[in-house]
Amino acid sequence: MPPVLIENPVINSPFSEPARHFRFSDEGITNEIVEERRASSYFVPIAASKKKGKQAAFETEWTQDRVEESKHTNRIRFQVNRWRLNGRPGVTRTTRRLLDYWTREERERKLFFCQIEALETAIYITEVAKKDGAQWIENDLRDYNEKANPGLYRMAFKMATGSGKTVVMAMLMAWQALNKLANPSDRRFSDAFLIVTPGITIRDRLRVLLPNDPNNYYRELDLLPHDLMAELNKAKVLITNFHAFKTRELTDASKLAKSILHGGKAGAFAETPEQMVRRVTRELGAKRNIVVLNDEAHHCYRRKAAEDTERLTGDERKEVETREEEARVWISGLEAVKRKLGVKVVYDLSATPFFLKGSGYPEGTLFQWVVSDFSLIDAIECGIVKVPRVPVSDDTMTGDGPVFRDLWLRIRGDLPRRGRKTDALEGPPKLPAELQAALHSLYGNYVKSYKRWQEAGLMDSDRATPPVFIVVCNNTNVSKLVFDYIAGFEKGLPDGGTTVVPGALDLFSNATQDGAWSNRPNTILVDSRQLESGESMSDAFKKVAGREIEEFKQEYRIRFPGRDPEELADEDLLREVMNTVGKPGKLGARVRCVVSVSMLTEGWDANTVTHILGVRAFSTQLLCEQVVGRGLRRMSYVPNDDGMFEPEYAEVYGVPFSFIPSAGTNPNPKPPRLVTRVRALEDRIDSQITFLGSPAIATRSPTAGSRRPSTRTRCSPSRPRTCPPRPSSGP
Repeated sequence: MPPVLIENPVINSPFSEPARHFRFSDEGITNEIVEERRASSYFVPIAASKKKGKQAAFETEWTQDRVEESKHTNRIRFQVNRWRLNGRPGVTRTTRRLLDYWTREERERKLFFCQIEALETAIYITEVAKKDGAQWIENDLRDYNEKANPGLYRMAFKMATGSGKTVVMAMLMAWQALNKLANPSDRRFSDAFLIVTPGITIRDRLRVLLPNDPNNYYRELDLLPHDLMAELNKAKVLITNFHAFKTRELTDASKLAKSILHGGKAGAFAETPEQMVRRVTRELGAKRNIVVLNDEAHHCYRRKAAEDTERLTGDERKEVETREEEARVWISGLEAVKRKLGVKVVYDLSATPFFLKGSGYPEGTLFQWVVSDFSLIDAIECGIVKVPRVPVSDDTMTGDGPVFRDLWLRIRGDLPRRGRKTDALEGPPKLPAELQAALHSLYGNYVKSYKRWQEAGLMDSDRATPPVFIVVCNNTNVSKLVFDYIAGFEKGLPDGGTTVVPGALDLFSNATQDGAWSNRPNTILVDSRQLESGESMSDAFKKVAGREIEEFKQEYRIRFPGRDPEELADEDLLREVMNTVGKPGKLGARVRCVVSVSMLTEGWDANTVTHILGVRAFSTQLLCEQVVGRGLRRMSYVPNDDGMFEPEYAEVYGVPFSFIPSAGTNPNPKPPRLVTRVRALEDRIDSQITFLGSPAIATRSPTAGSRRPSTRTRCSPSRPRTCPPRPSSGP
């Protein structure tokens, strides 16, 4: 059967309900377009045959025979759609005003349809369903939650990476708070919010949800009429990462003293759950019956007791144990908050709200409380995200596509395992031949992208950053090996000295031409999980990343004269570098390659990622989507003359993802164009002039006398940071 190629996978506008989709067959996606919206569904992983002594693999293709329809979600979608077509009746005056404001035709920054639909769904369930004969929705949700999350009323919104979940969170909070403030006796609403994130990166980025933050989304994205902003400031908003739910020791007494006083009893000096809640939620004051918003909510679940548990070994077992412990801390923390303060509703937002291996549920099972679904394939067909593809048309290819697509199966036996002492990895890095070939092949494609960016003038501006190549490894030892090969290493000499050996990939090497280490590294090594926890890095990782830390301290001295980098913890310095990759004027602005231990965390949203290499195991499409998702944020949100987005691409090796088969088309995509943003300076933000409801500013063409609307200052309708960011401090 000849391979299917899709010339342009973008077939829908991001601003209206999807009206077309590509059909799936038992062989995978086809180029046949069906003239209707795709039903909500997901793909069930099917275990392949397991040979004796071999680890079971999972078939991860998108094929029709693996489609599982989300019947509950589709029934809700039908109700919401019918309500929308009837003019959205039955809502409060405040809700009506917000809906009209978000959907008005003259909006300069139009919201994506998927964002509007998510809010419509929450509004319908809360305000309309009971009056509309759809009480079954809440009944079913409470039944699902009683089985999986006893005592909590959770409602999940499945939204693809890059589709604007943070904007939806802002809209949910504005709708809830403004209704409560308008009618304090209405028990359906709350004006107190606890936002829980999986790590520090997202916690800090979500400051845009604070109404009093200078960069808040309510003003930046025109989510509220001007007169409602002051009212929203009355709401109480607390943002934390789930690690805060870990109970802390109440005394710093020695282990011996604790053993004598309490006979070695575990937890004798730890906070009670009530004390923990009091510490975490102090900023909410006396507020009760709060609303919780879980960002990346697939990390939050109660493990189900399972009789037949698959036996896991090695890195996979440790990863599952870590994931299970984190989920337990998160869900237990919310249960404690519910007992102490009361929780009205928990809004879950995630691109992948599925149970993973080790949860006690069949791997890939969708959270039953999902009420709204906008999947990755929907986002691709609407042009909201980049199109992941294998660059098979690249003339630097040294093997066929499947070799590099299923890379892990060919190299896993030749890579160091977790636990081997770091000292054993000293010396010249030796990579498996297949991994070397994949690196050089994908790097060859990267070089072409880099040159195109140079030719477009994107490398010469202070507001521009280079394209970014990311490598995701399975453990610290493998990442150290890959990092040394890419960035360079120190080689011992007979006289006891050392010499710097440049990296094998020139654009990524951290060595200078005169054999010294650069004080502006092109490649960085990060352990995402350690940096996100807010805890100290392990001694093993500090040893591996020691040279990199010193290099960035030197750059910090150059970039910020008068500041002492020694006052920063090593973790804070590396976190700042990682979080500012792709952000002009920041510490990580010039980074070209990121080598990561484990997956890059959610919230790491550099939109300059163009190439991804996976050097780890992938058992399901869920894991594939989580890794690939780090590189799918678009750079340009300027629609073409048809109101559609032009496709952007991310080139991927080593991730057995079910790609849109467009790899044979447009092998040389255009680089992004530099956008100039007209804005008020930060120190004059109080004097900013806002033109309410104004049309696009007209400009005079330099080649003709005609006047036309300008789109040069238009930012992303979902994420303002897709435009050149302000020169403010922090990620």
